[in-house]
Amino acid sequence: MAKVKADANAPTSMKELKDTLWKAADKLRGSMDASQYKDIILGLVFLKYVSDAFEERRGQIFAELEAEGYEVSAIEEIAADPDEYLGSGVFWVPEQARWTFLAQNAKGFTPAPGEAEQSIGELVDAAMEMIMRRNPSLQGTLPRIFNRDNVDQRRLRELVDLFNSSRFTGEGQTKARDLLGEVYEYFLEKFAKAEGKRGGEFYTPAGVVRVLVEMLEPDHGRVYDPACGSGGMFVQAEKFLASHNREGSEISVFGQELNERTWRMAKMNLAIHGLHGNLGSRWGDTFARDIHPDLQADFVMANPPFNIKDWVRNESDPRWRFGVPPKNNANYAWLQHIVSKLAPGGSGGVVMANGSMSSNSGGEGEIRAQLVEADLVSCMVALPTQLFRSTAIPVCVWFFAKDKSAGKGGSVDRRGQVLFLDARGMGHMVDRAERALSDEDIAKIASTFHSWRGKVDADGVEPAPYEDVPGFAYSAPIDEIKAADYALTPGRYVGAAAVEEDAEPLEAKLARLTDELETQFAESERLAAVVREQLRRVK
Repeated sequence: MAKVKADANAPTSMKELKDTLWKAADKLRGSMDASQYKDIILGLVFLKYVSDAFEERRGQIFAELEAEGYEVSAIEEIAADPDEYLGSGVFWVPEQARWTFLAQNAKGFTPAPGEAEQSIGELVDAAMEMIMRRNPSLQGTLPRIFNRDNVDQRRLRELVDLFNSSRFTGEGQTKARDLLGEVYEYFLEKFAKAEGKRGGEFYTPAGVVRVLVEMLEPDHGRVYDPACGSGGMFVQAEKFLASHNREGSEISVFGQELNERTWRMAKMNLAIHGLHGNLGSRWGDTFARDIHPDLQADFVMANPPFNIKDWVRNESDPRWRFGVPPKNNANYAWLQHIVSKLAPGGSGGVVMANGSMSSNSGGEGEIRAQLVEADLVSCMVALPTQLFRSTAIPVCVWFFAKDKSAGKGGSVDRRGQVLFLDARGMGHMVDRAERALSDEDIAKIASTFHSWRGKVDADGVEPAPYEDVPGFAYSAPIDEIKAADYALTPGRYVGAAAVEEDAEPLEAKLARLTDELETQFAESERLAAVVREQLRRVK
């Protein structure tokens, strides 16, 4: 039987969970690449979670019914009813899919006399299949790759043993979900860094996602992401609601994802966070087949792939209301697709390459002009460089609003105006390759936008009155944008930051600087003499 910690029922600290599970991931590094072991590790994390959550709920049922005086046989019958779990937001886990069964049989399992022994990989694959069969929302989601030839079964057994020392339960089901949700996101970030450029296909840095969420405040209705990756936009929306003591059930999630493996990650990610999302029955190209053709969303948030040259373009597509996007770049296809999904009063934000703000090739300038003249662009944010490990391309965020009049998300009428925010100077380097936005940076960007709209925040607090800030924020009328040939680069409008007035008289300053320079010259000559003397001694 697999070894278990003596205190296995105690909640594991977040640091211990992360350290233990990343150590588990490292065990597979030698036999497969990052993209392969990512699927195995995240699948095991999910399996461990659903099993722990199931056992926790089962324990609650026994405790509640024993306290009410039920006999053991009656309790066992009730505890075998899947509705007792599904009704509490817990997945039903068949007996041979539970972690205790897998741990006990990790070194091989013979189901019946005369039958071939099953490896741990076969057992895990079977567990994934059983869970999907009994939980329709997970159908087609979980990986069944644990018995492939390139999976070292000895190392997989070690992984199961290592996972057996971690427990994703604690202070109720919400606590368990929070623990695993954070672990899952931590792993997504680590794997994205490990995979480099390809990691950008499924992961958007948390700071960038938070800029969109904190500015848009998706607190109700339908939330849509047409290139949803692993579901980070939806998860951050759920976190936003939780931070204001509201439930994720207050939003309905809709998304689409092109990559099969990424689509599966998103489905698991949503399940972990208790979000019932409609990501379609399978993965697919948003341009080739829009799986939500009639959707009118209250909020759209997206980080689509930049500058796609080879994309499916139908020139008669009704989404191209403002002009047919060029066939060698899909940026303006994404922008128009997102605008087409906005409900009356809806708003959206999309991360784009900086070139999208001023490009005139392939008719993009004309499309941009029409978007501005239709009064759909509400705000443009230029972000600092190096936020993405996966690309060195500088990025910005376009924000759209179907209605900028007073009363629609704000008390100030902003029709005929666009807010420009230049945040390129924000952020701090976390290492040589990556920059991150601080909580204060994100709050400054979001609060400036909310002040511009006159929008009461999620806690009912009135914003401070908006004022232009040289070098950072400027509200431009459409006529001014038109005079700039509809370029939407914030640096063109916000101007330079104000420089503090120097009260020191010019003559006094020149005298002081001259004295400092003469002192430095003298020190330089002294040091040169010391060096020469040392060199003579060496000779």
